[in-house]
Amino acid sequence: MSDRFDCKNCNESLYGRKYILAEDNPHCIPCYDRLYANTCQECKEIIGHNAKLFYENRHYHEHCFRCFRCDRSLADEPFTSQDDALVCSDCYRNEFSSKCVACDKTVMPGSRMLEYDGSTWHEDCFACHGCEKPIGTEAFIPDKNNYYCVPCYEGRFAPQCSHCKKALTKGGVTYKDEVWHKECFLCTGCKTPLAGQPFTSQGESPYCVKCFSNLYAKKCAGCNTAITGFGDGKYVSFQERQWHQPCFKCSRCSVSLVGSGFFPDRDLILCTDCNNED
Repeated sequence: MSDRFDCKNCNESLYGRKYILAEDNPHCIPCYDRLYANTCQECKEIIGHNAKLFYENRHYHEHCFRCFRCDRSLADEPFTSQDDALVCSDCYRNEFSSKCVACDKTVMPGSRMLEYDGSTWHEDCFACHGCEKPIGTEAFIPDKNNYYCVPCYEGRFAPQCSHCKKALTKGGVTYKDEVWHKECFLCTGCKTPLAGQPFTSQGESPYCVKCFSNLYAKKCAGCNTAITGFGDGKYVSFQERQWHQPCFKCSRCSVSLVGSGFFPDRDLILCTDCNNED
């Protein structure tokens, strides 16, 4: 007598019938569906053993596995998930993908694109407003609602250095309503860069302190050094002679004469007390 081959659950013979192994035990189809079948995520009904789809721990009947937006079957279509809802690729692109602000067409997921200030472009659509060539990944300069490659912006908008006549795009020095590159703003005498340094001018020409002192500054009658107007720049002038304020003092007792009466005595200047002694 042959061994019995029965369903583990209902004990009915499985000879000549379809069966499914579950936990290493044979089950007839009705028992298997009743004990092990999953519930469809969409319609909430039992899914038979021979008709099911599985996605991210969720089960579906084949006819329930459809796009949430257009209701097309996703059984053989590419799809994605949006807030737990299944969406076909076309609906996802139309509803969730960015649109190019230049051509108003969808920027396909995975395609090369550029994003700036909340807007999106196809890479080939992000073009210079001047020469109309694609900017790509090169540097650009925004101006209001337009975008320019660096050469076009410099040619159209950037001020020109008064010395070299080339575009000034960052930094620089302003002097007498004109602009210079920092490296172009030089002392007229020794050609030393003046950016960040004290300087003065003679006519329209800028000079460093040393060159101005050597060429144009008057000499203090007290210390015989140049009066430049820098540092302690105040000075006293009397009868074609000038003094730094700290140098304007009595020739005998060295008391400061700034704001006080004084008396000239040939090349000397005397305070009131020293003058009275004479």
